Amino acid sequence: MGQPIHAALTGAERDPSMLMHRHPQIRITQQVIGREHAPLLIIDNLLADPERMVRKAATRQYIKMATMFPGIRAPAPASYETFLESTLNPLLRECFGLEPGRFVFPMCHFSLVTQPATRLHFLQRIPHIDSVNRDGLATVHYLFREGWGGTDFYRHRKSGFEYVDEQRHGAYFECLAQEGRVDEDEQAGYIDGDTSLFERVAGVEGVFNRLIVYRRNSLHSGRIANDRVLPADPATGRLSINAFIDVVH
Repeated sequence: MGQPIHAALTGAERDPSMLMHRHPQIRITQQVIGREHAPLLIIDNLLADPERMVRKAATRQYIKMATMFPGIRAPAPASYETFLESTLNPLLRECFGLEPGRFVFPMCHFSLVTQPATRLHFLQRIPHIDSVNRDGLATVHYLFREGWGGTDFYRHRKSGFEYVDEQRHGAYFECLAQEGRVDEDEQAGYIDGDTSLFERVAGVEGVFNRLIVYRRNSLHSGRIANDRVLPADPATGRLSINAFIDVVH
């Protein structure tokens, strides 16, 4: 069970292009997951007007980027980055042991998962990390209502790793390369629960207007249905805002 966090979150973030308010019923919960006790922050009712963000997403031009992400992306508003910084800064010390500071965003995009399950390669069918940096954070803000799944966190069975940092990186990926060559028991499609290579240690449902924050070196994967067509439409598809955050002082 998670523990609620009581933090001083007040006011709105002002931007000439888009005014963002926190929802009056914002709810903040901290969890510790897995054997390695990774921190996980869950914020429900983040935006006061999330539908406006969905409408904003519909005006963007989406492209397929040269990344592992199985879909298309478009930049989120710059004001959203400012909003995240003021919302998360008061929570950093208690949740992640980080001192508040200025946020730098290596990525902050509207994201739509669109790639068919049958077209995934091995590394897209297993959990991944976004960085080996322990202090780097990732966020997912769910902006869909159609039950498109959530986000799961995993343990690699052979190594026992639930996160991969600089010290673990070489051994983990050498092991993964060997497993990828065999790939004997892995089914095609998006991962959804335990496999011969990975064990699910925690999961978060993709609830509309929920934000999750976790360390980028945690092994994780989106929970995505393998039996549904994934539309490239922000109004009906698996829309989220995904961000990477580095805190500088």
